[in-house]
Amino acid sequence: MIRLALAASFAFLLAACGGPGPLREPAAEPGKGGAARTPTPTKKPTAVLKRGGGFYKDDGPADDIPDGLEDIPDAEPKWEPLHKPATRPYVVLGKEYVPNTSVKPYRTRGIASWYGKKFHGQKTSIGEPYDMFAMTAAHTTLALPSYARVTNVQTGKSVVVRITDRGPFHADRVIDLSYTAAYKLGLINGGSGLVEVEAIIPGETTTTAYAQVSPPPRPIATETDDIEQLARRMAQEERPVQTATMAGMSGDAATQKGVYLQLGAFSSAENAENLKSHLQRELDWLSEPMQVNAGGGIHRLHLGPYASRSEAEKMAEKIRLALGYRPTFVTR
Repeated sequence: MIRLALAASFAFLLAACGGPGPLREPAAEPGKGGAARTPTPTKKPTAVLKRGGGFYKDDGPADDIPDGLEDIPDAEPKWEPLHKPATRPYVVLGKEYVPNTSVKPYRTRGIASWYGKKFHGQKTSIGEPYDMFAMTAAHTTLALPSYARVTNVQTGKSVVVRITDRGPFHADRVIDLSYTAAYKLGLINGGSGLVEVEAIIPGETTTTAYAQVSPPPRPIATETDDIEQLARRMAQEERPVQTATMAGMSGDAATQKGVYLQLGAFSSAENAENLKSHLQRELDWLSEPMQVNAGGGIHRLHLGPYASRSEAEKMAEKIRLALGYRPTFVTR
């Protein structure tokens, strides 16, 4: 989540919509002749995940993992209306993101993580509750909702997931998978793993074989130019905020003096609240409050205030160690 696992996952962004829902039992699929098929036994996690593993602090699998996870079908790609608030550029922990405004070719390799019971039932970036037993995932820039094929590079195993959330907001990860998607890819015990992520355009075939020589691979979508443009625009907009003037902002933080850490900036208030909810769960060791403050058409997520720059620096370093990104500073 603005899973922050980010797992929001961004929303991968994730305001709470009541308490987490109950962990559902995967439905058994009917077999031939209409007889119910016995669910395939689910293998329980056997490894103790080390610090910095694939799921989030105090997260992990449910206390009672049901059988039948292997039987849950992959997501079925189809055309869906995009969630408009999720198409707007945003900044999280100093990094700029420009989401796709359409479903288009995309392929990348990187580390996949997963998010589980801590985020189960919470609101995703498209407004749906997160279901750790569904075939979904979070991504920082792919269109929401859309579909992607995720392949475990080590084993060649692939699954198709529906992208419903923003995240992961960790420097070393490219996608946050639901518990079931990670289970089917064999990533549960390790917590994370190297994957290839390929966007799926409904109605078109995708290249699924890693060693395939022909046809040539689709061009990898690049967002570098868009991000550079956004960075310049955000720098101009942020300049007044970095000084002692926070005039024009609404929110509790606008009335309190001190040093703040800026965790994110969005043109959409909904997305800012989603990131706030995500980070409150992921960074639940924080004692300072988070506030969303609006000004100049931008909704900024602030943490603080801190009495001094040195105190804010210490907290910024803790967040960097946890997430890989360092917040920016705002002084009033």
